[in-house]
Amino acid sequence: MKKADLMKKIERLKEEKQAIILAHNYQRPEIQDIADFVGDSLELSLRATQTEAKIVVFCGVNFMAETAAILNPDKKVLIPDKNALCPLAAMLPVELLRIYRKTHPNARTVLYVNSLAEAKALCDAVCTSANPVEMIEKVDSETVLFGPDLNLARYAMRLTEKRVIPIPSFGFCPVHKLFNREMILKLRRVHPDAIVMAHPECDPEVWEVSDSIGSTSKMYKEALSSESKKFIVATEVGLLYRMRQSRRDATFIPAYRDAICVNMKLHTLEKVYLSLKHERHHVKLSPKIVSSARNAVEFMLESRRG
Repeated sequence: MKKADLMKKIERLKEEKQAIILAHNYQRPEIQDIADFVGDSLELSLRATQTEAKIVVFCGVNFMAETAAILNPDKKVLIPDKNALCPLAAMLPVELLRIYRKTHPNARTVLYVNSLAEAKALCDAVCTSANPVEMIEKVDSETVLFGPDLNLARYAMRLTEKRVIPIPSFGFCPVHKLFNREMILKLRRVHPDAIVMAHPECDPEVWEVSDSIGSTSKMYKEALSSESKKFIVATEVGLLYRMRQSRRDATFIPAYRDAICVNMKLHTLEKVYLSLKHERHHVKLSPKIVSSARNAVEFMLESRRG
C-alpha cells in the first residue's frame, strides 16, 4: 500500500475510533508526520491525559507505552510493535531492584522514567533527564538509589551532596554510548560556529566538550529559541528531523550519523494502521502496579507544579 493511502486510512481510523497517535522524538519521519503529538516520553503521556481520546497509539518503546497506560487508565493504550523494547529499562528488572532495596533499607529510590512499570511501582519517585537532581533532593533520605542509567546518575552526583548509589552499576543507553569526545572535537573543528548539544545519557567526556546538556525536549526548545543557525546534536538522529522541520533556516548536524535506536524504528505506518484497525498490542498492567507506579510519577508531577 502506498504511503499516502496508508496515511489516509490511518486518519480515517483515528476519527472513527476517537484515537490519537503519539510519536517519540526518535521515531521515523513518516511516523512523526502522522502523529498528533511529537515529544519525549513523559511529555507525550501527559498530553494524552489532556485529550478526550479513547485510544492512544504510542509509537515509542515499551516503558513509554507503559507510562501512558499508568497516566491514562481510562484509555486503551496500544503499541504498534510489541517488540519495541528498551535495553536500558531492561537493565533494572524488578527482581534486581528488590535486592538493592533490601541491601539499602534506609535509602529512598528515584528511578529514571526510562524504567519498567514494575520497577516504577517499587520506587519513591520518578524523574526525567531534566530533573534528576530535583527529585533526589526531594526524597527524605541522605542516601538515594538511582537507576537505571549510570551516566544520568553521574550527572546528578555532580550537583547534589547526597549519597547516590547507581543501580545497576553498569546501566546505559546503547545509542548514547556511541558518542565520544574525539568525534565531537572533530566536528567542532569543522563547524566552529556550531552549538553542541548532548543528552545526559552520553558519557561525561561528551558533556565536557558540549555547550548544552539536556533532554530531547530541552534540546528541541533551545534549538527553536537560539540565535545560532548551526547545531551539532549528540542524541538519536530522529530528533534532528523534528528540529529541521521546525527551523528550516538552521543546520542540524548529527554527532554520529549511525546513532539509531533500532527498537524505536520498529514502528512503521503499516504497523500503526494494523494496530489501530485491530486494536492490537494493548498495553495491560495490573491495577496494583498502575496505582503504585502512578504514586511515584505523581510525586514528581506535584513537585513540578509546586
